[in-house]
Amino acid sequence: MKRLHMHISVEDLEQSIKFYTALFGMEPTKLKVDYAQWLVVEPAVNLAISSGRDKKGLNHMGLQVDSDEAVQELEERLQAAGVSGEKQKEAVCCYAKSNKYWVQDPEGIIWENYHTMEQAEFFGGDSFTGGSGCCQPSFATDAKWTTSKCS
Repeated sequence: MKRLHMHISVEDLEQSIKFYTALFGMEPTKLKVDYAQWLVVEPAVNLAISSGRDKKGLNHMGLQVDSDEAVQELEERLQAAGVSGEKQKEAVCCYAKSNKYWVQDPEGIIWENYHTMEQAEFFGGDSFTGGSGCCQPSFATDAKWTTSKCS
């Protein structure tokens, strides 16, 4: 199963949790002091919100898939279309450990294509984010990158 992933940086986590709980008609699947996530079946979406970022709004989008092979398939399809990206193995961010392939669309929106292997007890700090827990590829420092670094 593929699930559309959206990560939104919010000012008021509590108010946003109330809004998205009402919108989806369900409580968050994962709830932390600075993060909430809904794994919705219909429509198939993985919505994550987090606080503590300078810029509010859309942080990144992505596709969550069920296997590393599906991530590899996405990578190969994108590369065949001339879209290069960045691979991350066993990245820990957003309270999960995942294998990822990050790309950037023509408008500068970052796409995180990933398979989650297990849950984690902390937000992040993998080598690709420099220990910051920001969950972003190294090319995120480009001028096109639409989000700020974590505070």
